[in-house]
Amino acid sequence: MTKLSLDTETNILTVDDAGQIRILDLYSKEAFETISRQWVRVGWSQKYQYTFSWMGRPVIQLPEDMIRMQEAIFQVKPDVIIETGVAHGGSLIFYSSLCKALERGRVIGVDIEIRPSNRVAIETHPLNDRITLIEGSSTAPKILAAVGSLVSPGETVMVILDSNHSYAHVFEELEAYAKLVTKGSYIVATDGIMGDLSDVPRGTPGWLTDNPAIAARDFAARNPEFVIEQPAWLFNESALEKNVTHWPGAWLKRV
Repeated sequence: MTKLSLDTETNILTVDDAGQIRILDLYSKEAFETISRQWVRVGWSQKYQYTFSWMGRPVIQLPEDMIRMQEAIFQVKPDVIIETGVAHGGSLIFYSSLCKALERGRVIGVDIEIRPSNRVAIETHPLNDRITLIEGSSTAPKILAAVGSLVSPGETVMVILDSNHSYAHVFEELEAYAKLVTKGSYIVATDGIMGDLSDVPRGTPGWLTDNPAIAARDFAARNPEFVIEQPAWLFNESALEKNVTHWPGAWLKRV
């Protein structure tokens, strides 16, 4: 259990970790990281990530994660972005808009169930011309074959895993889609923050070990051609180095 005491008169943040006391300058890097962690935990409980849209479609992500993804896409410039997990389609529209801005790339969205209303909204959206939807389990052989058939030899591929977030499913997806990821690109196991939410409202105790971040860590340990590496920030005039994110330990880079 951690207790935070924030004093704006003395500009001190007191952190009590089960009796281990730390006194931090309230306006320091360390204080920012400590407060941000709790902000993310409270935000998850309040469903903060359910308050955003991209060009008219709901997108259930932290804005920082979207901006960091934009930075990675700009650096990699993928020909194909594969995302498992479609939901309302906001992420697909976001990636398609980036492809349009770069005048390069297309998007493949895979989901075990694409609700009719969401399919209609995606397929009638002005940015749908770069999107292909595939309905079915992301790890089913016929679905993997269908996705693979849409990737041409020599194309640069990035993969984002945002469907079922259990350890077992994410690890299976990593094994299934990693072969499509090109050198220098990424496969991203999103929502590893679950491991830090096991004790918050809307959390589940089992998330402490059953989460995408541990699946990504174990996958990297068994597959040395992948390393967990946060993409470099293209601009940074601060002392900060860590994302405020739902995706800790998510970025698996093929080296």
